[in-house]
Amino acid sequence: MSWARRASAALFKDSLAKRLFLLLWLSLVLSHVLAFATVRWLHFSDASPPGLQPAEGPGAHPPPPPPHRAAGPGAGPGEPGRLPTFPSLPPTRGLQMLEQPSGPPRGAGPGGPRPPGLNAAQTALDYGVRLLVMALAAWLGSRWLAQPMRRLMQASAGLGDAVKGRAPLPQLDEGSGTFEVREAARLYNQMARQMRQQFNERGLLVAAISHDLRTPLTRLRMRLETLSLEEGPRRAAVGDIVEMSAMIDSVLELFQGDGLASTEAAQIQDLSALLTALSDDLSEQGHAVHCSGPPARVRAQPSALRRVFGNLLGNAIRYGGSAEVSVVLEDQRVRVRIEDPGPGIPTEQLEAVFQPFYRLESSRNRHTGGTGLGLYIARDLIERQGGRLQLSNRAEGGLCAEVELPLA
Repeated sequence: MSWARRASAALFKDSLAKRLFLLLWLSLVLSHVLAFATVRWLHFSDASPPGLQPAEGPGAHPPPPPPHRAAGPGAGPGEPGRLPTFPSLPPTRGLQMLEQPSGPPRGAGPGGPRPPGLNAAQTALDYGVRLLVMALAAWLGSRWLAQPMRRLMQASAGLGDAVKGRAPLPQLDEGSGTFEVREAARLYNQMARQMRQQFNERGLLVAAISHDLRTPLTRLRMRLETLSLEEGPRRAAVGDIVEMSAMIDSVLELFQGDGLASTEAAQIQDLSALLTALSDDLSEQGHAVHCSGPPARVRAQPSALRRVFGNLLGNAIRYGGSAEVSVVLEDQRVRVRIEDPGPGIPTEQLEAVFQPFYRLESSRNRHTGGTGLGLYIARDLIERQGGRLQLSNRAEGGLCAEVELPLA
């Protein structure tokens, strides 16, 4: 009886195949029924009622007798002829009925009189009703069947940001829909939870390793500084340790940024005031930094903006020696330009520098080069605030970093 149970389960299970079968079957049946009813009603309403045609008016005269029959009351007995008529009496319907020629009426058959067949207009109406009903059923049915796929598409679109902790994890309803839809929702939710867990575990692992490396590196640096070595080799060894420590700090900042995006709340703040404060700090340290522009209120995470613009201003000072900051308002957005007179970046590498751990050949030294994570973190944080960051070379030489954010 296992086959019977399987057949019964397949028959009563709500599946996409069953919905598609019911949709096609109902649309075809409904199209035929509606077309038949519409055309039948129009056809019989236009057809003449069965029976004989009445006289055209009270003064109408009876039709003339056939040529082979005698006319009038003088017809002999047994001889076919017309019934006698009396001019003083009005013509009656009964007499006209008796005078009609013998034989079945036109269009009559064994079942009685039948109306003529469908004309061209009625045939076109018949097919038009069928096509209209099937098209409407197909449109509604396609939306009905595609609704679970649209929900899955919307959830998948936000999965990337959710896995990185930038947004809540999208969840699909596992209790509604067909068997296939419920199973797909269950597997999707399970996959999303596992992806977020693996991403968090990876971040914790890298952060733990980076943190654990700090202690032995610090001890090694202290020992090198106390050893009686020549100044050149000792300074080179200490420089290597400093570079490794800086790389560890950058990796920790990268994962701290992921945590920052999911914990710190966005606030309305004056972007021009923040840029002015950063520029003043650098000016007090002896760097040539100038900031200009109108007030601009944005909604963003304060720590994220400070890290982004601090990194961009630091790059401008490091490679160009000075920085010019300008703020421009246009179309509900604010545009910040940080320009420096440095060497710039080759055009084919303007996008590559945003990749993690990517460093230009000219900056691969411990004196000017970083770890290759600063611009990657900066663009990532700006995109989380709903903005964008891009680099371009100035026509007169140097580099321009442009940040665009929506106004609050």
